Amino acid sequence: MPLLHGASLRALLAGAAVAHLSSFPIVRASPCAPPQPLRLRAFASHSASEPPPPPPSSPSPSTSRVLASAAAACDCEEGAKPAICTADELHYAPVPGTEWRLALWRYRPPPEAPKRNHPLMLLSGVATNAVGFDLSPGASFARHMSMQGFDTWIVELRGAGLSTRGSELAAASTKSDMSSNSGVDKILTQKVNVVPPAKDMSTNEPQSSEVPVLTDTNVLETNTSEEPQLVTKLANALAQLSVTFSGYVRDSQLRNITDSFFDRVTELVPDASLTSSLEEVADKFLGLMELPQTSAIYDQISQLSQRLVKILGEGQQNVSPRLFGWQERLSATIEDLQKQLELIISYDWDFDHYLEEDVPAAIDYIKQQSVPKDGKLLAIGHSMGGILLYAMVSKCGFEGADPELAAIVTLASSVDYTTSNSSLKLFVPLADPAEMLRVPAVPLGTLLSTTYPISSRAPYILSLLRSQISAKDMMDPELLSKLILNNFCTVPAKVLLQLATSFRDGGLRNRAGTFFFKEHLGKIKVPVLALAGDEDLICPPEAVYETVKVIPQHLVTYKVFGKPEGPHYAHYDLVGGRKAVHEVYPCIIEFLSQHDDVSS
Repeated sequence: MPLLHGASLRALLAGAAVAHLSSFPIVRASPCAPPQPLRLRAFASHSASEPPPPPPSSPSPSTSRVLASAAAACDCEEGAKPAICTADELHYAPVPGTEWRLALWRYRPPPEAPKRNHPLMLLSGVATNAVGFDLSPGASFARHMSMQGFDTWIVELRGAGLSTRGSELAAASTKSDMSSNSGVDKILTQKVNVVPPAKDMSTNEPQSSEVPVLTDTNVLETNTSEEPQLVTKLANALAQLSVTFSGYVRDSQLRNITDSFFDRVTELVPDASLTSSLEEVADKFLGLMELPQTSAIYDQISQLSQRLVKILGEGQQNVSPRLFGWQERLSATIEDLQKQLELIISYDWDFDHYLEEDVPAAIDYIKQQSVPKDGKLLAIGHSMGGILLYAMVSKCGFEGADPELAAIVTLASSVDYTTSNSSLKLFVPLADPAEMLRVPAVPLGTLLSTTYPISSRAPYILSLLRSQISAKDMMDPELLSKLILNNFCTVPAKVLLQLATSFRDGGLRNRAGTFFFKEHLGKIKVPVLALAGDEDLICPPEAVYETVKVIPQHLVTYKVFGKPEGPHYAHYDLVGGRKAVHEVYPCIIEFLSQHDDVSS
């Protein structure tokens, strides 16, 4: 199967991302609302009876997480969970300082099960939800662990499954319906203070400082009555782009989008003599993006929009035949820009957000509910879930902090893929991160659910897909279909870009590139069971061992599942393969049992 060129892959992903956003608009639903397909993420506003997350100014991160967990304990009510959630209970853990509420699927042990001292936390892979750990009553990793006496919790990280948040779009801009004139007219007829997103800012107060006003006689003399609706639409789109840019300072992603937008606008001018005038407008707008966003800046953006529309109109007067429908084409270009901005704001997080915010919030909530005697959890991570566990214990080892974990199990996970021939090398943007940033998010669930039906029949265009997930004859075809169609979500490009550093010398690092997680695994004090599959194309055994070898030998147990004559284990088979319940699960349970003693 020929591989896609980087540009072609980017175009495919960009088209899918826009189609995904267009087909599935952001909704604000109660956590108890009718369930959405798990591969799609629903947004939820906080109800009046629901306690809001603590403000970022809480006394300390640890204290605020505990208080937030306690305040949210009432979120779980009998009969409140959606039908799609097959756990005994569905809880929501607030992430302090954000609008996110992580969905936690809880499986309580039956009375006859062995008594355990620690709850068990399960973390799944990148762009996946809880379904992978609970595929069916007869193939449920989570249920099996609860039957062994472990109070089991599946954590759905932000953006996955049933995890929800309030709309960030409203906070990021004055967000109005681009087709609605009433809200737009109000903005255009008064001075406004535009409030940038709160990210990396110490205050949300409107910026009222005066800035130099750029004067341009061509702009000021523009006929403001010409194409007023189009001007209004353009002005608001450019204003939102400017506000978004000011909230994500120096982000090359937004500059790329700006350049692309003006390139498309230039294509609407058949008169080449006007190209320089359009470039002048674009340059002036780029200059405004660098300034604090105030009402004066918005006025200038409005004037530049009038000027741009006037140039496009003049361009049609000077050529024959005229380009009919240019207004509609410009309108469509503006709407595409709006969708890109919504996608950026909706999916603006990376691996460090999972590590520093989501996982600690989940741990505190689980501790609040399960109350382990020593304040620790057992944890199992599959794929990226295991990478998160490695990163967490590495960081705690470096800081000399307690990770609050009694023991961890990693399934098909590594922080360093440099020595392996992982198939992920074909998909991660290793050479040109800026190119990947042109695609804010990858709708993996939509792509897989769309392409899977043709992967198992002639001409076998995507026959590679099955072998990436499961080895031959290791999964029932119906369960494999359910996994592919329901387990995957949309993932931000920033998450993929950070994970891609695991393919570079030194392995995975933090977003700043200053902390290498592998370097500090030798300092950890937590027992580790690291499991690999013999036919895992995504995380081959050599990749798992590359991480294992730096962990103190007395703390780590390493095992590869699969035999030369079969059965074989691919990436998901350690969790849901036919033989896993008889071969893998007992190994995990024995290890966890050894480290469940609170005195150990």
